[in-house]
Amino acid sequence: MEEMPGALPPILIAHLFPKIESLLIELLRSLELADWERQTISPKWKVKDVAAHLLDTQLRKLSVVRDHYAAEQPVIHSAADLVAFVDRLNEEGVRLYRRLSPSVLISLMEVASRQSAEFHGSLDPFAPAAFPVSWAGDDTSPNWFDTAREYTERWHHQQQIRLAVDRPGILIRELYHPVLDCFMRALPHAYRKVTAEPDTLLVVEITGDAGGRWHLHREGGAWRLRDRGIGKLAAHVTIPQEIAWRIFTKGLDPASASTQARFEGDQELGRYILEMKAVVG
Repeated sequence: MEEMPGALPPILIAHLFPKIESLLIELLRSLELADWERQTISPKWKVKDVAAHLLDTQLRKLSVVRDHYAAEQPVIHSAADLVAFVDRLNEEGVRLYRRLSPSVLISLMEVASRQSAEFHGSLDPFAPAAFPVSWAGDDTSPNWFDTAREYTERWHHQQQIRLAVDRPGILIRELYHPVLDCFMRALPHAYRKVTAEPDTLLVVEITGDAGGRWHLHREGGAWRLRDRGIGKLAAHVTIPQEIAWRIFTKGLDPASASTQARFEGDQELGRYILEMKAVVG
């Protein structure tokens, strides 16, 4: 008897942090002074702002999670409270670290990146994480998911810099597929308010060497990700890998994305994915 489809496997990628961080340091060292002030696809941030953000978030994570040191204890009652708090911290961090020279910023990032990679590599991937992955709707998350989320942050912000300074992207499967796989874990939460008949299936396909297929199945009044297709196919969405990361990180608006994606079957069901976000704020 054929085995029934199951849940997706964990994303175990702590070993990739040294590689993605070394690529970032190499990229930043290659920039001319004018490159640091180039505009990125994030409207408020130039290249130096993104680099400052990457340094700030790494230092904060090490301080709070590794060292159990919190400078403040925010009162969070809702998703809006969390977004406001994170946005404020990000703004303050960027304002502080963009004051540094590129040389000093890179030197600090080298230290932070090494310690961060060591820290994520030391964690039990299946133990509870200090913070849940909120954009996936989690109240609690295992370390592997929080580590994967952290990796997506490092990857997509580096990709923003590469796009701004006309450098080749990091779209190889080893480094990009885990990002897409992590983003797709937001699908059940993103579709939580979308109703459909039981046994409805939505297939999301990302084309390209780093892509793949993800299967969202309607079960018992809720959507669940499965490791292969099950049920009645209602919609099939195809997205090029070149724009997928931008859709889910607020780097491409739904209207623009819809002209490059392909939708088969139930258009309304399929197009809802363009509203999904896998970032906080």
